[in-house]
Amino acid sequence: MDSVDTEVIKSAAAWLAAGRKATLATVVKTWGSAPRPIGAMLAIRDDGLVTGSVSGGCVEDDLIGRVRARELAGGKPEVVTYGVTKEQAERFGLPCGGTLQIVLEPLSARSGLSQLLETVERHELVARTLDLKSGASALTPAKWSDVLEFDGAVLKTVHGPRWRLLIIGAGQLSGYLAQMAQALDYQVTVCDPREEYANGWSVPGVELNRGMPDDVVLAMNMDAHTAVVAVTHDPKLDDMALLEALKSPAFYVGAIGSRINNDKRRRRLAEFDLAAEEIARLRGPVGLPIGSRTPPEIAVSVLAEMTAVRRGVSLAAVGAPAAAAAVRTDPLACG
Repeated sequence: MDSVDTEVIKSAAAWLAAGRKATLATVVKTWGSAPRPIGAMLAIRDDGLVTGSVSGGCVEDDLIGRVRARELAGGKPEVVTYGVTKEQAERFGLPCGGTLQIVLEPLSARSGLSQLLETVERHELVARTLDLKSGASALTPAKWSDVLEFDGAVLKTVHGPRWRLLIIGAGQLSGYLAQMAQALDYQVTVCDPREEYANGWSVPGVELNRGMPDDVVLAMNMDAHTAVVAVTHDPKLDDMALLEALKSPAFYVGAIGSRINNDKRRRRLAEFDLAAEEIARLRGPVGLPIGSRTPPEIAVSVLAEMTAVRRGVSLAAVGAPAAAAAVRTDPLACG
């Protein structure tokens, strides 16, 4: 499953390959309560077909009409701003007077979308620069710390998986978790040395590593853009990964299991060279309490908690994760 931005670029590239014209819209600046974040993208085909979103529906109709009429970005990139006045905000439904600044780029074969997609499909981070005066674009390698930049003359966007997720275990839950995580811009690796699970793994775009979990964690050189989730129900495998992950800068480390089993896990971890504050980083039972029971629902709860942590949302008032309820009914979790 591709990320939202990758889907937009794929659609635009396909339209160009089919001989159609297309325009790419990118949110470059927001003020107030803008409905979509900086970097949100929308592709508009010459007949008005669209994919993606820059405002959740607030300004899309106006953009589509003006692009089709060649009033905007008819021959070169252009900047358009919505919501500057109270009247505009009311007209376009922007909340609380929110304002959007959008770069519109008429696309062509020289836009390099095919090369961009090839790089992203290799799980590489890439920066794309667009010169608004000439319309020329270029691709260069990017770093995890790179973000969208716009100075009024040159737009730089960053594409590819900006976050990494290591899943310990190649079971059913891992499949749903991996697919959903890819849509959220995670580069996903699944680690499982067990032949009976590894042989059945078949999620496109996800690397399967047959190494031992602790070795895999160390080899990945965890950073603040990395998450680790252990879901095997086997302490011998899960704990190996957690012992190394909890000492790393990984922004999120979680393990499936009931409260009782996670309390036991914390006591086991305390017997090794982990400090109390490192053990306290463990999120277990993993996931937010949304009443989830099935593997897809548990995957949603896990990714919801990961997203909250990424966004800096406080989870201090959150109670027992819903995954715990599902685990208590799972005979595999009794250990």
